[in-house]
Order: sequence, then C-alpha cells, then structure tokens
Amino acid sequence: MPTIVVDVMPKPELLDPQGKAVSGAFARLGITGFSDVRIGKRFELTVEGEVTDEVLAEARRIADEVLSNSVIEDVVGIEVTE
Repeated sequence: MPTIVVDVMPKPELLDPQGKAVSGAFARLGITGFSDVRIGKRFELTVEGEVTDEVLAEARRIADEVLSNSVIEDVVGIEVTE
C-alpha cells in the first residue's frame, strides 16, 4: 500500500528547545561540525487504493489543518512512498 509522508517543522523564527538540548549534547559529547539542530515531526498516512491528485490534496489539507499548528509550525514536505 502506498504511504504519504508528511514532515512538519517549527517555524524558523521560533526557538526549538528540543533542538537546543540536542545541540548542547553534541557539544558535551565532542561531536563537531554541526551548528544547529531543529527537531520536527513525521507522519505516515497509509493510503487505501491509488494515490490520486485528490488524495494528495486531501493529505495537504489534513497536514495544514490537523497535523500541524500553523501558528508555530510549517508543513515542509509531503511525498508518496511505496
């Protein structure tokens, strides 16, 4: 069955406390070469049947209205995987 993957990230202008914590852990662990960490969410929607333009449009609507908080988050990706 095909799956639609939705990725949601905090808006760039907002603080990401989880990302800051991971970034701090990198420094304590001696991991270098990374200047910032941001943590988001991934949703996998299993599709019953074929992924049509209408199904993708509905996934986009759900992503915008249900899976993300438009005040603090952006939907940054929607892709179909098999």
